[in-house]
Amino acid sequence: MIPRYSRPDMVAIWSPQSKFRIWYQIEAHACDAMADLGLIPRENAEAVWKAKDVEFDVDRIDEIERVTKHDVIAFLTHLAEHVGSDEARFVHQGMTSSDVLDTAFNVQLTQATDLLLKGMDNLLAALHRRAHEHKYDIAIGRSHGIHAEPTTMGLKFARFHAEIARGKTRLENARAEIATGAISGAVGTFANIDPRVEAHVCDQLGLTPEPISTQVIPRDRHAMFFATLGVIASSIENIATEIRHLQRTEVLEVEEYFSPGQKGSSAMPHKRNPVLTENLTGLARLVRMAVTPAMENVALWHERDISHSSVERMIGPDTTVTLDFALARMTQVIDKLVIYPANMMENLDRHRGLVHSQRVLLALTQNGVSREDAYTLVQRNAMKVWEDGADFRAELKADPDVTAALSEAEIDDKFDLGYHTKHVDTIFDRVFKT
Repeated sequence: MIPRYSRPDMVAIWSPQSKFRIWYQIEAHACDAMADLGLIPRENAEAVWKAKDVEFDVDRIDEIERVTKHDVIAFLTHLAEHVGSDEARFVHQGMTSSDVLDTAFNVQLTQATDLLLKGMDNLLAALHRRAHEHKYDIAIGRSHGIHAEPTTMGLKFARFHAEIARGKTRLENARAEIATGAISGAVGTFANIDPRVEAHVCDQLGLTPEPISTQVIPRDRHAMFFATLGVIASSIENIATEIRHLQRTEVLEVEEYFSPGQKGSSAMPHKRNPVLTENLTGLARLVRMAVTPAMENVALWHERDISHSSVERMIGPDTTVTLDFALARMTQVIDKLVIYPANMMENLDRHRGLVHSQRVLLALTQNGVSREDAYTLVQRNAMKVWEDGADFRAELKADPDVTAALSEAEIDDKFDLGYHTKHVDTIFDRVFKT
């Protein structure tokens, strides 16, 4: 995490203070449950709550850890300094460090996910607005980067809306899968702690008890979670790449908003570069970078090892902070994206009607010409446009083999742009269900 690509609310989730606050809540709720079960004195459980308003001293905990070489023990020692050593003697009773670490990590991941879901809602709203704004604005569709057939700018935005909506559904599912907790003690057998303690702690933290946790919560859950973040990042890159292509000088159908006073180049004053979407492409790579380590964390030794720990201390904050920033930045780009309908039409007409070749091909076959012959007739006229700059419609009308099957009026009919937008409403109904 670096401040340049971080937003305060997400960063706060991963701060040491937030982490220690969750650790404290786990321990305090566990004491409450044990007191309710008659396993520890009620006054000891109540004494732990004396620290409910304490701002834990991160430097003091670090100081203790330098001696203990154990972060949870360092925290528990510091907690006893606030609660009192005798009053705190039942804290962590029957628990193991992973009970605290894994449960807290999943709390942080669910909190982070809630912010990411809000970010996705904002992006979906922006895409919805721009899709309807440009619903019927004709643009050339491209395959392999080459002109294909007409589409609309609204359909581009609608396609991205559908993709982000799928990502949101995946993230909601990933949140449900990661929202588990474990307070099951060493090797997960509950030998020294009642399962009802786990149930109470999870209920208080908004989690579901992990069905079987060994000594750690199974990491396949986390692998799926980070894989989902990677897919969402790839969707952001997909949108960013389309914008970058459409902003190229030779195309210039859209452009990132260029604010007053903004500079595009230190050397060339004329430059207006797609820097935001280029940045988003890079950020997407960083999010995806966490996917493979998360997958490799699934395989742990026996009931527990900590080979996953160092990985998760980094990828937990880094991926969620980065994706949160990327969602906000993409929303800003979409909201302010400048659209150039005149350039879209100019690009569509650049090759003098070639984009209507399929309609002519189909019309010839419908009028009795074999597909092979029809393809040859259309292609030989199309090549004159590519190679000599001819007008496609004029060449078709001058070709006796074509006019033997199609009248001039029938040829003209095949150049109607409205033909390509007749099902836009159907597609929008599917995407937006309106």
